[in-house]
Amino acid sequence: MKSASIVMIIGSALLLGLFVFPLWSIKLEAPQYPSGIGMYINLDGLEGIEKHDLQNIDGLNHYIGMRTLPKPEDMWEFSVFPKVVGGMAILGILIGLIGLFKNISPKWFLGWLILMCILGILGMYDFNAWLVDYGTNLDPKAIMKMTDADGNPLSYKPPLLGTRHILNFVAHSYPHTGAYMMGFGMFLTFVAYLIGNKKMKSLKT
Repeated sequence: MKSASIVMIIGSALLLGLFVFPLWSIKLEAPQYPSGIGMYINLDGLEGIEKHDLQNIDGLNHYIGMRTLPKPEDMWEFSVFPKVVGGMAILGILIGLIGLFKNISPKWFLGWLILMCILGILGMYDFNAWLVDYGTNLDPKAIMKMTDADGNPLSYKPPLLGTRHILNFVAHSYPHTGAYMMGFGMFLTFVAYLIGNKKMKSLKT
């Protein structure tokens, strides 16, 4: 069980990478911005890929009626998500440490992983809901009012994952380093469960 517990500790600790590296990135490409502009989405706020990117994005959004990008104090997620991720990392490490000193069921590893998956799904749902609201709840007094062929206001929602054309921009939305570390950490916790489960079966035979 010790090898499984060590893998569990490593997998859980990888979540702490989210406090160092961005979770997600959204980049916009257009003729007037040949090198692109964009932002990183961190656990505790937004950060421009380049120094003035957030300011430039807000300037563009003003013309089509989109709200300014939120500050950390504007969204409860930026204060709650760090606590959730930190708590899950500590919980996983504690479970692994307990497994080092006494035999525990590998179902504890699986339970942690299931809880982490549920929280991840809820986080992605919340992120997408924010994108929908941000891209569709527009100021009716905006300088530019763009509509589709039926006269309905256009949606400027960036994609949750992938690439989408928005007017003369191409928006790219993909996970970043922190998300990959979290994903790999969750994979390792599943490996820990498999190792532990195999060890438990061998002890019973």
